[in-house]
Amino acid sequence: MNTPLAFLNGRLLPFSEAALPLHDAGFVSGATVVDNARTFRHKLFRWPDHLARFRRDCAACYVPLESTDEQLTATAEELISHNAKLLPPGGELQLVTFATPGPLGFYLGESTTGPPTLGMVTYPLPFARYRRFFTEGVTLAEVANIHSARYSLVPRTVKHRSRMAWHIADHKARTLTRNPAALALAVEEGEVTETSVANLVLVMDGVVVSPPRSAILDGISLRVTRELCQTIGVSIIDAPAIFRDMLHASEAMLTGTAFCLAGVKEVFEGDARASRVFEWPGPVFRKLLAAWSDLVGVDIEKQFRNG
Repeated sequence: MNTPLAFLNGRLLPFSEAALPLHDAGFVSGATVVDNARTFRHKLFRWPDHLARFRRDCAACYVPLESTDEQLTATAEELISHNAKLLPPGGELQLVTFATPGPLGFYLGESTTGPPTLGMVTYPLPFARYRRFFTEGVTLAEVANIHSARYSLVPRTVKHRSRMAWHIADHKARTLTRNPAALALAVEEGEVTETSVANLVLVMDGVVVSPPRSAILDGISLRVTRELCQTIGVSIIDAPAIFRDMLHASEAMLTGTAFCLAGVKEVFEGDARASRVFEWPGPVFRKLLAAWSDLVGVDIEKQFRNG
C-alpha cells in the first residue's frame, strides 16, 4: 500500500480514513492525552521513556489505556516501518500517540461514555518548520499567566492536547515581536517556565538552570539534555528563575522532541520596551548540540538546515 497508515481503536487503516466521531471527548472537551516521539534513521528515539510517560499521564487524567506496552510498541514499530518507506531520502517521522475517554453518549441520547479512543499517526518530521531555529536562532516573547491557575487540576508535567491558551499566547508573541516565528514564553507569577513547543533552560554563571520539574512539562528531550550536561562536564540544576534573571543569563536554549536543542537569540519583555539579545550560538549550546548529534549519530543542525 503506497499510502500512509494510521492506527485507530485496534486496527490499521489508511491515514485518510482515520477519523474521530464529532462526539468524542477528545474533540468535544479537548480531553486528550498525547505523546510525540521522533525517529532517527527511521528508529524511534527514547521510545520506552515516551511510552512510560504516556501511560503515566493517561492514569493521571483518568483516561483508560487498556493496551499493554508490548502491544503499543509493536503497533508503533509497524507504523514506522510502513510509513518510513514513503519518505524522501533523508526524511524522518514523528509519531503521535493519543488517547481520549471516547465518545460521549449523551450527545446521542445514550447514558454511557466510551469505549476509550486510542490512536497513533505519523507525519514527516517538518524540517522547514524549525529551520529558523538553526539559521536565525529562536525569538521568545514574555506572556504572563498563560496557565489559568497556580494549582491546576491538570499537572504541569502532563502532555495533553488542550492548546487554546498556547494558541493565543503564540499569536500575542508574534504580534509583539513582529516575527512570524516567535514563540510565547510562559511567565507565571514572575517565574519563567516553558514554551508551547519546548522546555527552556538558561545558562547562568556557567551552570545550566532548568525551572522546577513540578512547574513544567516532563520533557523527554529535557531528560536527555540533563544527561548530556553530565557527559560534557557542565552542571545542571533545577531552580526557579524570575524573568529578570533570564535577562542576565549568558545563553538560553529550548529542548524539544522534533529539533532536540535550539539556541535562543532574543527575548522580548511583555511591554515590548526592551529585549535581551543572547550570545547565539553560544558555547554551551554548541557543546550540547554536538553531544546530541554524537548520541543519535546524525548531524542535527545539518539535518534542519538542509532537510
